[in-house]
Amino acid sequence: MRRLAVFLASSDGHDPAYAELAAATGAELAGRGVGLVYGGGRRGLMGVLADSVLRAGGEVVGVMPRGMVEREWAHQGVTELVICDSMHERKAIMAERADAFAALPGGLGTLEEVFEVWSWRQLGFHTKPVGFLDAGGFWAPLLGALRGIADSGLLPAATLDDLAVAPDLPGLLQALEERLRGGSRPAHGKDLV
Repeated sequence: MRRLAVFLASSDGHDPAYAELAAATGAELAGRGVGLVYGGGRRGLMGVLADSVLRAGGEVVGVMPRGMVEREWAHQGVTELVICDSMHERKAIMAERADAFAALPGGLGTLEEVFEVWSWRQLGFHTKPVGFLDAGGFWAPLLGALRGIADSGLLPAATLDDLAVAPDLPGLLQALEERLRGGSRPAHGKDLV
């Protein structure tokens, strides 16, 4: 895996553990030689993650729509800042530049981004793995709700089981790399490529 797209909050949240997790994630990625692709923000957990990767000598590719850059939300110290025209284009560029995707603690934007790339994988538009870093059980309520949806028959169990989920970054990276090597995805998506 050369680059990992990470979706996470542009705010700090109430628990300092979120910032600690973002900083540790950045250091670990840089230490492994894995570049970061992210939304390009300088604030909140996004900024903590990017700064951590940069401090450790890693590569950071930020992708942000022009309107957000004009509001001075962009991190100007990243290795490469890609300026695009829309949120749709932002996600497409992030997906193109990354080999896999991971969600760290975040809110609505994080959910929207990770669900979109996961849907694309299910539909067979890409084979890049998607995962959740479930440190401290942050994503457990969401994953439980998704299991309930799968149990209802409205989400294929294979699609849910295709997610990489781990409580720590080394475990998540291992699961993503295993899926990356296998290129696996739910069988019902393969006819759409």
